Amino acid sequence: MSLSGDRAVNCCCCCSCSSGENGGFHDVVADCDLPRSHDDTCTHCARSKLSSYSSSALGFDTIPSADSEKLRRLVVASAKGFSIGAGLKGGLALFSILARFRRKKSRKIEAFSDKEAISVAIKETLRYGLFLGTFAGTFVSVDEIIGALGGHNRTAKWRSLVAGLLAGPSMLLTGHKTRHTSLAIYILMRAAVLASRCGIKSKRFGKLCKPLTWKHGDIFLMCLSSSQILSSYLLKPESFPPSYRSFLIKHCGKDIVLLQGVKELATGLPFTKLEAIEKFYKTKGVDVKLDPNMKIPCSILHGGQSCVGQVVPYFIEAYKRSLPVYLPIYLIPALIVHRQGLLKRPFTILGKSIIGTARSTLFLSTYTTSAWMWTCLVNRITGKLNVPIVAMGTFPTGLALAVEKKSRRIEIALYCLARAIESFFICVADAGYLPVSMNLKRGDVVIFSFSTAIIMHCYAQEREVFRSKYLNVLDWVFGMPPPQCETPRCKNRLAA
Repeated sequence: MSLSGDRAVNCCCCCSCSSGENGGFHDVVADCDLPRSHDDTCTHCARSKLSSYSSSALGFDTIPSADSEKLRRLVVASAKGFSIGAGLKGGLALFSILARFRRKKSRKIEAFSDKEAISVAIKETLRYGLFLGTFAGTFVSVDEIIGALGGHNRTAKWRSLVAGLLAGPSMLLTGHKTRHTSLAIYILMRAAVLASRCGIKSKRFGKLCKPLTWKHGDIFLMCLSSSQILSSYLLKPESFPPSYRSFLIKHCGKDIVLLQGVKELATGLPFTKLEAIEKFYKTKGVDVKLDPNMKIPCSILHGGQSCVGQVVPYFIEAYKRSLPVYLPIYLIPALIVHRQGLLKRPFTILGKSIIGTARSTLFLSTYTTSAWMWTCLVNRITGKLNVPIVAMGTFPTGLALAVEKKSRRIEIALYCLARAIESFFICVADAGYLPVSMNLKRGDVVIFSFSTAIIMHCYAQEREVFRSKYLNVLDWVFGMPPPQCETPRCKNRLAA
């Protein structure tokens, strides 16, 4: 969606009478050295002149067409931003509520009732809708105001940077006390990727950014992230948000009492959970006697099974746990986004969705299985367990990302890197190594605003660094006008 039709004409002639840029038509005539009779020869000016005459003849003080188009762009962007925010958060909330109802018979007394859970879900949906709606509306407003005051052409190189920066604090609408550090860091990682792509194609910084073109850089990032995430999962799980912590506990498939025993062994603390671990295995039908002088945690992690023998049973259970995660991720877009193609090519689209689901499920189950496999292997080789060995043993787990589709690897790696960075700084802060002055109350908003400034600047000025699917979504929401001489009318005139 373009900003207004007048900018398509501005590429071909210097006229800006509809937009009022640079003070209106008469100023532009002086700037472009056009004759005063230009409005008689320019069909665009003739249409505007006729439109102005018709409005005044009817006695209406109508809003100029360009201004009405700007207002329309603002309203549409806000509405689309709201729909995306409410749709995403509402969809997640819906799945959460359905899962809550499904386990209603077996669950224990919850902290709040079903009605309260639905009320919270509705409030969160509206908050996230307002967040993205306000972000889109603020960006468009600032973009249009700066363009109107300073001229769209003169401010083109920095206007979107400022607009993205000022739109960032809209994150506060999700709740003044709600911090979104993981989201902010993830957006920062996305901004860094875009900036690196700009650097790679730059003549000045191309050589410096050449290492970023490494083919398997996504897998290396995943290995780094895995080392931090899985080490913190074992040694400091409170460094993660509750929702992500629950995700790790569920999919890593080990009871909390087992993790506590591994933590005590790795950190050199006296054992306090050995009896509880033995009782846990008794409930599973396994009689295990744990040695208080053990050096490696294999007997804690898989009881009476050998390190090799526990791999296949664990993998099967991990695959069953992972399948429900990816079914909605692949099937819902197939039913909603590709609904028209689904009627024409049902087997092709559903087949791709099923294959994608199976592949992603294989990745997650391989990832969690290899985490324990590598841990056991490193422990057997070194003959001991401590914090550095935990970090070293969990590093190769990231190799499981090679199972995933290439286009999805960087997305998963960046998401995990954001979680790893958040966990790392929480661990550093709790250890007292982070100065109090650096612990901002809403540092997530600062990071998010800085990141969106970079992203929106790249969107306006370096569009080729975006993948087409992301660019299409941004165009759909923000409706940035096409760059000069890229409109169909301008291209036709240049070709002539």
